[in-house]
Amino acid sequence: MTPHSSLRRRAMTSLAATLASALLIACGGGSDAAPPSPASPPAPAAAFTLQVLHVADMDSGGDLVTNSKGLSALVNTFRAAYPSNTVFLSSGDNFIPGPFFNASDDASLAPELGAAGAGRGDIEILNLMGLQASAVGNHDLDLGTNFFNALINAGGGWRGAQFPYLSANLDFSTDSNLNARVVADGGDAATQANRLAGSTVITVNGERIGIVGATTPTLASITSTGNITVRPAGTDIDALAAEIQPKVDALTATGIDKVILLAHMQQISVEQALATRLRGVDLIVAGGSNTRLFDADDRIRPGDTSQGTYPLRYTSPTSEPVLVVNVDADYKYLGRIVLPFDGAGRIIPARLDAALNGAWATDSDGLSRAGTSLANATAGVVTIADKIAAVIAAKDGNLFGAASVYLEGDRSFVRNEETNLGHLSAQANLRYARANGEPSTAVSLKNGGGIRASIGAFDIAPGATSGTKGPTRANAGVGKQAGDISQLDIEFALRFNNGLSVLSVTAEELKALLEHGVAALGNQGRFPQVAGLRFSYDPAQPAGSRIRTLVVDDPDGSGPINTPEVVYSAGALAVAPGTAYRLVTLGFLADGGDGYPFAGLSAPNRVNLLVGSGFTAPGSEQKALADFLIATHPRATPYAEADTPAAQDTRIQNLSLRAEALP
Repeated sequence: MTPHSSLRRRAMTSLAATLASALLIACGGGSDAAPPSPASPPAPAAAFTLQVLHVADMDSGGDLVTNSKGLSALVNTFRAAYPSNTVFLSSGDNFIPGPFFNASDDASLAPELGAAGAGRGDIEILNLMGLQASAVGNHDLDLGTNFFNALINAGGGWRGAQFPYLSANLDFSTDSNLNARVVADGGDAATQANRLAGSTVITVNGERIGIVGATTPTLASITSTGNITVRPAGTDIDALAAEIQPKVDALTATGIDKVILLAHMQQISVEQALATRLRGVDLIVAGGSNTRLFDADDRIRPGDTSQGTYPLRYTSPTSEPVLVVNVDADYKYLGRIVLPFDGAGRIIPARLDAALNGAWATDSDGLSRAGTSLANATAGVVTIADKIAAVIAAKDGNLFGAASVYLEGDRSFVRNEETNLGHLSAQANLRYARANGEPSTAVSLKNGGGIRASIGAFDIAPGATSGTKGPTRANAGVGKQAGDISQLDIEFALRFNNGLSVLSVTAEELKALLEHGVAALGNQGRFPQVAGLRFSYDPAQPAGSRIRTLVVDDPDGSGPINTPEVVYSAGALAVAPGTAYRLVTLGFLADGGDGYPFAGLSAPNRVNLLVGSGFTAPGSEQKALADFLIATHPRATPYAEADTPAAQDTRIQNLSLRAEALP
């Protein structure tokens, strides 16, 4: 609220007290009259009623297929009860990389999405439900800012997020992937599809409702923030409130007296602390902690327990009611609070109705309690959810070996350093070439930019401020155990599914290829991921002269070179000029992709291994990885080489980070 709003409220309270005293005198209430019995004054009538429907945290591996349909039915039912006075909001984490997320990359979803793409089903489900604004959660950034931009933006038939993402304490303008998405604070949410801001405004039956977003300051430690500036730098609550308050004040300065904060803080204690520090905020929708709040008549799903009362009630520094709400994750519950406001825009707590408010379960019993059923779900939501279920059943249950570690495929790593997934997939290509007509293949080179996602789970427990990376999650419905690697995992990580090509390169040409790979550093797709060789490079040297040592080193002794062979060292070749090696690479690179100079090879003798298309196509990188995992890393002996920090990498040694340890 603006200072004027607070003064107006205090004036109205004082005026009401004066009028009450005058009324007593007018009715003969003198000194000889018996004192009235103590009684609570009747609650004032509501001048405006706003229904807020809310969700958060579709990120815990629950039954999103079934729950999303049930939640859609509840949204439609409750919106019909207040057709002109409803807003539908999310406090963040609208998706998480995993089977449900990955399934939208399947071509079968293209008719519903305009164009298939991982995560698009998650976003389109919210679009079809009519979501109007969302906070930015940590999992929304798990695949980096470039992916987040592509997911929320429209293009190629995909309409993107039909709502703005909000965060008052994140500066998106400092990130080159996101700065074009940024719009001014306080704009009309109906015109801000695909956009980022600190705040927005939703007009409801003539009333302007201010919506502000905020995100945990621990963001950089739990997800991939790119170059987003996160404020404050620490976790001081007062400093965080100081980042949010100006966004609220800017809204109330325009006359808005109803403000909702979408706060993705990971720990509900942070939202509770903000409730007593922020002025002008009426409702805080918490996120990231999965806190189960229920009122007395809510139906709690089997296996769940209550963690507090819906809503939590607080008082602002200006003595105004502030409510905090949250529901559990994965569309298990729809939060619903019907807010009665007085004429000054202040919530009237005495008029909150537990029969309307609370966490509404999305299972069949919960729908029955609400007087609805899946027949009331939006048809498009049902279609997308069912198609995703079909993809998951077909692909996430098609298993190919296992890993006991997280396979690192995030672009910020594969484009800047050696990663275990980069090496594993290069190793798979090497083995495939040797087993399929090219037994003399000695080395494998691919581009980091061809790896589009990790294989594994980035787990952040509800309420935690740091995350851990581990093997894939189990999917009991399709027989997948934790650590198993499925067709769905492989397709998403290597989504381009490039064909493999084998060529002959001289020692000089091999060095030149690697020089190209490290010539332009800093998130470049050309950065090499390798197998069958090791090399060191010095980024302080001029491009074209950065390779310091190059060793061809057969990883398993089954190839043509069974002991380490130093190819280049101390500024000179260590083998005879013209020494030739067979190399397997991606057809994309062999054709000149990412600028690789394969066209200039002296005697390439190129052989393309790809036959056909799709996951099972012989000679494709997806099939190569699947075959390699089956043969070498079944469930009984999973791949166990954990990814290491760049300073500890041994195959690709960055001499600005470590001393050389070659050959």
